[in-house]
Amino acid sequence: MGKTKDIREATEAELSFDPLVDATDITVRNMNGDVALNGTVPSYPQYLEAAAAAQRVAGVKNVHNHLEVMLLPDDYRDDAMLTTAANNALIANVTVPDGVEATASNGNLTLTGTVGYGAQRAAAEQAVSRLAGVRNVKDEIEIWVDADPVDVTLLVQDALDRNALIADDSDVEVGTSGNTVALTGHVRTWAEHDAVVAAAWMAGGVMDVVDELQITG
Repeated sequence: MGKTKDIREATEAELSFDPLVDATDITVRNMNGDVALNGTVPSYPQYLEAAAAAQRVAGVKNVHNHLEVMLLPDDYRDDAMLTTAANNALIANVTVPDGVEATASNGNLTLTGTVGYGAQRAAAEQAVSRLAGVRNVKDEIEIWVDADPVDVTLLVQDALDRNALIADDSDVEVGTSGNTVALTGHVRTWAEHDAVVAAAWMAGGVMDVVDELQITG
């Protein structure tokens, strides 16, 4: 019981400490390191940052982000305005390939199109996620694949071996089925977890990443 209370209180403290999060209407529940965030925040960036803050807390193994974005009146944009703003942001970002488009519906953005790498898809999400009026981002961008799965496995494993955040004695294993990468094994922190997943997405030819990593805390 003490450890459960400690993780919950530490998560609440981290949310309050983070200057990018208004934690006034956030409640935290913890069950053996599985932390759930409930309540509301006034923007989508705060929705993302709240989850990132919880992941920084020692002992947190998983974060279930159930927060709802309740926009402030001054941040509201109608669908036409938000669609235009989002597509302008995509065009202005040199990392996002041509052909990626955004459509807004009640503050929810849907991204569509085709890219060559997972990192480009992530860049598209980042390009629109901090726009005023966004309540959520749904990424339906497809990744164009033209790579040998054997090469993909080697590329990802080499990237993990180079990464300073990943321990030399890491038991993380990389498996491929077609152009889908499966990650298994253990990592110590969320930072290490994110480094492994990001490395997998950076490899050419990766269409999907199945994350089965376990965080030991």
